Amino acid sequence: MSTRRSQNWFPGIFNDFFGNEWMEKANSTAPAINIAESDTDYKVEIAVPGMTKDDFNIRIDDENQLVVTMEKKQENKEEDKKGRYLRREFSYSQFQQNMILPDNVEKDKIEAKVENGVLTIDIPKKDPNAEKPASKVIEIK
Repeated sequence: MSTRRSQNWFPGIFNDFFGNEWMEKANSTAPAINIAESDTDYKVEIAVPGMTKDDFNIRIDDENQLVVTMEKKQENKEEDKKGRYLRREFSYSQFQQNMILPDNVEKDKIEAKVENGVLTIDIPKKDPNAEKPASKVIEIK
C-alpha cells in the first residue's frame, strides 16, 4: 500500500499574497504537476497514467483551496481452473493536493478532464474589463 499526501505545497502563482515561491513537494513520489498562467486562465496538469475520471474528486473547500483527491484501488488475479491462486496482486494509491486559488478566478467555470494520462484543470480568470454592476438607489418606504 502506498499513500501519497501533500497538503503544504502551494505553487507561487496560487499564493502570491504570502510571497511564497515554488516549494519542494513534501513527497517525491507524488505525481508531477505543471501549472501555467496565460492572460485568460490558469492551467493545472497532473501526471496520472492509468487513472480515469472516476478515480478523482475535485472541489473547492471553505478556505478557497482547490482540492484534488485521487484514489485508485486495483486487484489483479490470475487463477487456474480449480481456483487456487498462482499469483495475486493488490494495489492501492491515494493522493491529495491542495492549492490556494487566487482571487481573480471564475470559480463557477472551473473545468477538468483526464486525457492521455494527464488530469487537466482549467481555471478561467475573471475578465478585468467586465462591467461592474451599476449602482442602485434603494427607495425608502
